[in-house]
Order: sequence, then C-alpha cells, then structure tokens
Amino acid sequence: MIKKVSQLVLVAQWRCKRILADLPSWAAVLSAIFFTLFVSSAQAQTSNTILSIDASIQAGVEVLRVNLDQPLTALPTGFSIQSPARIALDFPGVANAIGRSVLELSLGNLRTANVIQVGNRSRLVLNLKSPAAYRTEIQGKSLIITIDTLIAVAPTAVATPVFAENSNRETLPLKDLDFRRGIDGAGRVVVDLANNQVGVDIRQQGKILVVEFLKTSLPEGLRRRLDVSDFGTPIQLVTASQSGDKVRIVIEPSGNWEHSAYQSDNQFVVEVRTQKIDPNKLTQGIGYNGEKLSLNFQNIEIRSLLAVIADFTKFNIVTSDTVTGSVTLRLQDVPWDQALDIILQAKGLGRRQTGNVLLIAPKDELANKEKLELESRVALQGLEPLRTQSFQLNYAKAADVASQITASGAAGASRILSTRGSVISEPRTNQLFVSDIATKLEQVQQLIAKVDVAVRQVLIEARIVEASDTFGRSLGVRLGASGPGTGAGGLLGSGNRVAVGGSYSALTNTTGERTSTALDNINTNFVNLPALGVGGYNPATFAISLFSSSAARFLNLELSALEADGKGKLVSSPRIVTADQTKALIEQGTEFPYQQATSSGATSVAFRKANLKLEVTPQITPEGGIILDLDINKDSRGETTAAGVAIDTKHIKTNVLVENGGTVVIGGIFTLEESDNETKVPFLGDLPGVGLLFKSKSRNTRKTELLVFITPKVIAEKSTSR
Repeated sequence: MIKKVSQLVLVAQWRCKRILADLPSWAAVLSAIFFTLFVSSAQAQTSNTILSIDASIQAGVEVLRVNLDQPLTALPTGFSIQSPARIALDFPGVANAIGRSVLELSLGNLRTANVIQVGNRSRLVLNLKSPAAYRTEIQGKSLIITIDTLIAVAPTAVATPVFAENSNRETLPLKDLDFRRGIDGAGRVVVDLANNQVGVDIRQQGKILVVEFLKTSLPEGLRRRLDVSDFGTPIQLVTASQSGDKVRIVIEPSGNWEHSAYQSDNQFVVEVRTQKIDPNKLTQGIGYNGEKLSLNFQNIEIRSLLAVIADFTKFNIVTSDTVTGSVTLRLQDVPWDQALDIILQAKGLGRRQTGNVLLIAPKDELANKEKLELESRVALQGLEPLRTQSFQLNYAKAADVASQITASGAAGASRILSTRGSVISEPRTNQLFVSDIATKLEQVQQLIAKVDVAVRQVLIEARIVEASDTFGRSLGVRLGASGPGTGAGGLLGSGNRVAVGGSYSALTNTTGERTSTALDNINTNFVNLPALGVGGYNPATFAISLFSSSAARFLNLELSALEADGKGKLVSSPRIVTADQTKALIEQGTEFPYQQATSSGATSVAFRKANLKLEVTPQITPEGGIILDLDINKDSRGETTAAGVAIDTKHIKTNVLVENGGTVVIGGIFTLEESDNETKVPFLGDLPGVGLLFKSKSRNTRKTELLVFITPKVIAEKSTSR
C-alpha cells in the first residue's frame, strides 16, 4: 500500500508540473492547492512520522530522543562509518514531519543530524566529531539513541566496546571449535555458538589475538591446544580454555598479518590472513581497503542488507530474484568490501562486477548464465561470415606470428583464430593474410600491434682481469779444496796467494787447478749447494780461492744469490650487442692438435679449443634493470704432455640483475702459492755463523687473482655506436 502511494505522489508531481507550465496563474494556484492536498493525503497513509528530535547529555554520553507519531514495532536498521564519522539509521514506512532536513546539534560528539525522506522510507544520519558506537532502545513513542564515546584509559590506548553484548541469562556451552584453511591462505577459527545472543569480545594483545565468549562454558572435548602450523596459514597455535563464566580462545599468528571477525547467525569466525594484494578484491591495497563500517542486524532480509551496502558504497547492486532469506549479522569496524564478501559467503552467493554495477546471484545461477552466454557466442561464431584481411609486419617475421596465432591449446582449439579461421604468411613481403570472423580479426590486429614492435638492444661489455704478483729469493754456496798441483800462480803473479773470480770455474781455470791430473770442478767440491734460478734467470755468483805459494793446495769458495720480484696484469674485454631476450655469442682463441684413438685402433688428429668466449642472453625489466644469463670462458695454453697440449680453463656461468649502465663483479678467483726451502749439510749447516757455508736457502711466493666485470647498457638510439 505504501509503495502504491509513493508512486501516486510521483505521478501527481509530474502532472502538476505540466499543468503549471500550461495554465494561467490562477489555475496554477488551484493545481498547487490540489497537489498539496493530494500529497498530504498520501503521507497520511504512511504508517508513522517523525515529529521531533531532542538531544542531551546524560551521565557523560550523548542521548538523542526521536519522537514519533506512533510506537515503532522494531528497532531501525543502521550502520556506522569511521571516515567521516557517521551513524545512519533507516526508518521504513516513516515520513519526515519535522519541517526541515538538517538539524544543528553541536552537543558533545554530535555535530548535525540529517533527516532524509525517500519514498516511504526516512533515513536519520548523525554526523559525529569522532567515531563512536551506538545503542538503540524503544521507549513508548520514542526511539532512544545512546552514543557510546570511546573513553581513554592510557596515553596510547583506548577502550573499545565489545564485539557483541551478551543477552543470555544462563551459561550455555559452545557447540564446536574448528580450524579451516581458506583458499587464499588465510586461517579461520570457526566457533559454533549456542545461539546468536552470546556476548563476544575480541582484542589484540601484542602479537596474539584473544577472543572471549561471555556466559559460556567449554565442554571437555573442546578444551585443547591445536597446532595448525602445517596448514600454511599465519595461525600457528589455537588454545581454548575455561576462565570463570567465560571461554577464552588464544590465537597465535606469525609474520605480518591482519585479522577480521564476523558472526553469521550462530557461527562466529575469526579470520587471520597475510597482508598482500588480492586482484579479485573490489578495492585494491593490502588486504581489504574499503571504508570501515559496523553492522548489527537480527534476522534481516538479505535483499535489504544488500541495499544498505549499496547506499553506503554508491555501487549499483542488481539482485537476482532467487536471492531470498534472512541473516543475523554482527560486524564491528570491518571494511565494506570484506563485509560484502562475508554476506555473500554466508548465503552461497556470488558477484560479477561491470564498472560500478554489481550483479548478485547464487553461484550456480551465475555459472549457468556464463555458460549460456559462452555457448550462444560460440554458436554465433559458426554463423558469422568470414572476412580476409592483410597485415604488414615491420619487425617480427610473418611465419613466427602465423605460428603463434594458430598454436593449439589444451582443448585442441586455436588460441586466437576460430575453428573456421586460416592464415597465410608471405615471407617475401613479410605479410600475413588472415581469414576469419570480424571479432577474431580484431584480436589478431591487437596481437600484432603488441608483437610487431622494435626490440630494444643491449650492449654488454665484459672485462676479465688477471693479475699476478711473484717474489723469489735464493741463497747458496759451493765450497771445495784440492791437494798439490802444478798451477801457474795467481792472477797478479806467482807471489800471490789469493785469487778472485766470477765463479768457481773461473777460479780453477785461473789458478791452474783444473789442469792438475784427474781434477775438475766437480771432484774438488765437498759442498755443492748453489742458489737456484728463478724465472729462467741464473743467480749471481762471487768466488774466492786461497792457495799456497807453490800453487799446490787450494781452498775454493763460491757464493750465489738471486732475488726476483714480478708483477703482471692481463685484461681481456669482449663486447657484444644483442636484442632483448636474444642469445649472443662472441669468441676468440686457438685450436691445439692432439692424437686420439679410433674404434679401429688407429690414431687420428683432433683439435681442442682454448678460447676467450662470452655468451649472454639479456632481459630488460620494466624497472629499467637488465637480467643477464652469462656464460664466460677464459682458456689458455697449459703444459705440454705426451698426449698433447693441456688447456688451462677459467669458466663462469651465472644469472645476475644489473642496473642499466652499472658495473658488477660477477666472480673472482684468488690463489696464493708460498714455498720456503732449505738444503744443508747435517750438523755443519746448524753451526752458528759458519753454518751458512754448508747450506742453501730459497723462498718463493706467487699470487694470482682473476676478476670478471660486466657492464650492460640499453642502447636508446636506433644506430649502434662503436
């Protein structure tokens, strides 16, 4: 009846506007009077009206009294939001008789009150200074609204109201406690309550969640500790225990997480999920990102609840005729997109979004509609006429694109073309000729527009640095003597008894010692420990000989020493330019022959390479970096063996991400060789001072280091620079 009256009012409004535009002024006055009487008559048929609104502060809280013409039969439905702070209450079948729509309150946390009438429904919106909870109560012909302002209990904490007030007088047992893993990796603690009047309090204490059920007992079978760490959710442990007349459940998550709690009829759910971006959410961000609201409904029709969500979100919600039933729902400061998902999950409903329009229907119904649409679309494709269109390719090869658009999927159907479609590639002009229906030709054109583009090029420069540092030191001595001989005397005459030479051989030749019968440089030595050569060089020597005046007895001494210090550096720098995601190879080297046996037993000559090789596949990332798949060889000729020439190899294979134009060291090898040798005559070589004439010492140190530097750079110019 109320709906029909509203329609009559709208029709009367439209007719009066037409009359006011056509009739003279006196007729317009009569029409206006008639319209006023008609509207008054229609409003008189509404079930109730709001007469006035009074606001006051009682016991430190704001209290509003909404005075009506008749008592309300049920509490009005409503919701609250935090930003901006508002409370909205809907009065079905109630008209606004205050005479204005905006009331200036300016009392405590209250700013203003708006009363808006739409058809046969009025909405009361309370604008607050800060978010707050509210309670409603019917007293005669008035509705009492109490604003529960948050009370500060510490400098950095506030006391929040409980999730749901307890309405049970007796202590009732919980029916069940279970843990479930959501499809998105969230952990859900599901509690079956005795009824929907159980009081619930949930709060976060540090890194744990504590849920308390008021006036509730916990059966012995549910007093347990659940280890759910193997389910792959943020929740690790769930502990249920009895605490007085309350049941306490402690939830221990790990990592970065967020939680939400909701109650649907007799089922209470706490959901803990990892913070991440879900592309299927209506709003994007970390988890749910919509404005928060609070809902508390007892047996509300699901269609009316969706209408409340639509009014809050400004989405256009289209509800299927098969969406029926009612739900008891409690939500406290929950994002609206999560609230909508909770409502849909509770009733097995699904949604499809097109712009700002949401279609709500049972999941099976949505699936059947999509199936029918797909079948009709496929049927139309079989009747649509074929067209032929040519595509000129500038960068990609026509044959490669043809293979892509005709590649078959898992079901055997073409990926792009329809079952009747065909494609011909012409390599000489690099064109594609495609025959198919119009929609498929558009898809081919979109694919070619994305594929036929100039590929960016990358210049990769590698620097292979080999550094060596060598040091060697060697000290030695040769000491010998001989008996009577027929030498010719010293260097300066027959009266000298000392001879000096550059080496042991020079002394023996000068003094004539070697001319003696059966004497030479070897059998006149009793200590032969000369210094060793280093780096292909012989040590420096100094010799002295003491002999008698008759040159018959000789005492010969030769000292040898060598110290070598060398530094070397070898730099190899191969460079190569290649396209994005295209493998490139550059190498230089020598092939060395070696013999190998054949199956018949004969020998043949084979070759082995000693190369400097750079093999790389670059990939340019969207952020501008470059991923390099590298394979670098630096070989050199090694020792010569009986089987052929050995190859010294240095090889690096890796995958690395480098910024554009940056340089990175992808690998290095450092080797250190040290040797300290001493050769001496036993006992004599250990004598202090004199022992140096009976020993030889050598020390060698060799350091080598290999470093590989890589520098990639994206070439922006079309022409490659040298």
